[in-house]
Parts: sequence; C-alpha cells; structure tokens
Amino acid sequence: MTRVLTADRKEPLSGETRSAVVFLHGYGANGADLLGLADPLADHLPDTLFVAPDAPESIPGMPFGLQWFPIPWIDGSSEEESHRGLVSAVADLNAFLDALMVDEDLLPEQVVLFGFSQGTMMALHVAPRREDALAGVVAFSGRLLSPESLADDVQSRPPVLLVHGDADEVVPVQSLPQAAEALQGAGWQDVYAHIMKGTGHGIAPDGLSVALAFMRDKLGL
Repeated sequence: MTRVLTADRKEPLSGETRSAVVFLHGYGANGADLLGLADPLADHLPDTLFVAPDAPESIPGMPFGLQWFPIPWIDGSSEEESHRGLVSAVADLNAFLDALMVDEDLLPEQVVLFGFSQGTMMALHVAPRREDALAGVVAFSGRLLSPESLADDVQSRPPVLLVHGDADEVVPVQSLPQAAEALQGAGWQDVYAHIMKGTGHGIAPDGLSVALAFMRDKLGL
C-alpha cells in the first residue's frame, strides 16, 4: 500500500497550468527546501506548477529531517532496509506523479523531475522505469542507483541533465560520468552534463541557469 506524499506547491504565475516541475529533495531535508528555487524559475516558466513533495520517512535522531530511503553509510542501516525503503518510496512517488497528472490534466511529456542528492537518486531510478517518458530529468549532485540493472529495467528514456559540483564533499563528482556512461550504455540519446566549478554539495547559479534552459527546451517553451 502506497503512502500519500504531502507536498508544498507554487502555482503558475499565469494562472494556467501547462507543465509541472516536481522537486525531489535530499536526505535530511523536506519539500520546502527546494521549493524556493521556484522563485527564480517562475518568471521564465510562467505556465509551470512547481510541486515539492516531502519524502515519506522520518530519520531517527533528526526530528525535522526526512528521507526517501535509509542510507547505510550514513545511518548504519542494513542494505536490506535500504532496499525495502527504496522500493516503497518508488511506489509512493509513482502514485504521487500519477495523481498529479490526473489532478492537473497533464501528460507525462509536460512533467519534469528535478532532483537534488538523494532526490536525484530517486529521479534517475523512477523516471526510466515509467512506461511513458517524462519531459526530462534534472539531476543535481546525486548518483545513479543500480546502474547494472538499468538496461533490463528501462521502460522509457526521458532526456537527462546531470549537474554536479567539482568540489562536492558528499557525493563525489565522479558520480556524474558514471551515470552518463550507464545511461548511454542503456540506449539514451539525450544525456547532458554540466560541472559547477568550485561548487560543493549544492546548486550554484550557473547550474540553475543550465537547468532552466534544459527545462524550457524539453517542455517546448
């Protein structure tokens, strides 16, 4: 049984929803953490609804932090617990996306997944396993989970933008070329990459500008 994800949202400036960007936050954060990015993006995406769901699990010892699934090297959980959490979170996110598209009368090609860190892991795992391709995936400062199973699991190949800081102290920047190689090896044609110079585990202005251009292109704006 899936869990219903609660979400913060920023309505389109135009008052008419013709596309949606779904922000997927990182480990220990919540939806509101990324929704602030909607402010600099909204002027350029006036018909876009920005939605930022909260991850479904609390983190022991971190009262206000949320996680999509446990991370063994951070919290000491087992690989089995992490896998179970991932499977559940994937089902939750898919149900959220399905409901969003019905409620807002949107097609998959009108929806972008925008992930950061653990949210990127979710976006890169979920999008290729959906039957209908989304408009695109923006993947900041994360990595591709289970690259060895991607070719067998893939159902669709949405365009992907990989963005990473070259001074990332949390998720090594080498995760970007590793993800790109796995995606291309599984048949992706549209894989783009941008390195944020001097940037740690975060989103720099140049990375956000590249992400905006990618989203405008893939949403046909």
